[in-house]
Amino acid sequence: MDRSQKADAVAQLNAVFKEVGVVVVTRNLGMTVDQSTELRTKMREAGASYKVAKNRLAKLALEDTDYVGIDEYLTGPTALAWSQDPVAAAKAAVEFAKSNDKLEIVGGSMGTQVLDEAGVRSLASMPSLDELRGKLVGLVNAPATKIAQVVNAPANKLARVFGAYAAKDAA
Repeated sequence: MDRSQKADAVAQLNAVFKEVGVVVVTRNLGMTVDQSTELRTKMREAGASYKVAKNRLAKLALEDTDYVGIDEYLTGPTALAWSQDPVAAAKAAVEFAKSNDKLEIVGGSMGTQVLDEAGVRSLASMPSLDELRGKLVGLVNAPATKIAQVVNAPANKLARVFGAYAAKDAA
């Protein structure tokens, strides 16, 4: 990489760090190309991105962002995962790390809050934004459904009573 390519890489990473909701730092100890490709695919499916970046360039890109605190994790063979959804990148990285012992979760950050490995794992256990939205819609919809059932119940009972009287008179 020449100097201009390095400057472009730092600028791109800096732009990413200014837009995302969470950054997870991982250590990949001898992952094969197939494993790395599988991880990237799972990240994309979850709405996250995964990139191996030089630690020095990543530290430069962290300047003037909320994620300055994770520079201490950038030592050795590291890679960065990030997503707009505060849970997606952490969830995808932790799920992949469960099935692959060559990927280690080092730490991360959610805005200015720096997370250690346990923090990233607990973040991964939380529901995603889409799951939370679904639960909220269900909670909002449930009372309306119950009200409709309560309102319709007396009418159904009256209809059954009238039907019984009609059947009795016909007999």
